Amino acid sequence: MSRRTKSQRDRAERDGRRGERLAELFLLVTGWRVLARRVKTPRGEVDIVARRGRTLCFVEVKWRRTKAELDTAISLPRLRRVAAAAEALAPRFAKPGDAQRVDVMLIAPGCWPRRIVNAWQPGS
Repeated sequence: MSRRTKSQRDRAERDGRRGERLAELFLLVTGWRVLARRVKTPRGEVDIVARRGRTLCFVEVKWRRTKAELDTAISLPRLRRVAAAAEALAPRFAKPGDAQRVDVMLIAPGCWPRRIVNAWQPGS
């Protein structure tokens, strides 16, 4: 595995933030209210925390340069970290009776965001 240069890391960071902004816009347009962005916990990070009605959603955003790269953008270990972070954050954002889930938003230039609803199930 080759190491990325600082320039490549900076570009990846910029692209990732752009993807998060696009995901946030997509969520807003589809009726979600964004509660928090880039929330870090000792167990991991959640890119976006959003709510629609009684559903609390922890969203992992993946940006890739091509649509084809989205097919391998998310891994099981990554989902586990996001789920662990969501579990740590739930007491801060959840209300009694809320449904909670982890979604993944896959974003690449020139195509609509692809959303994987309820991407993580406990015990996965």
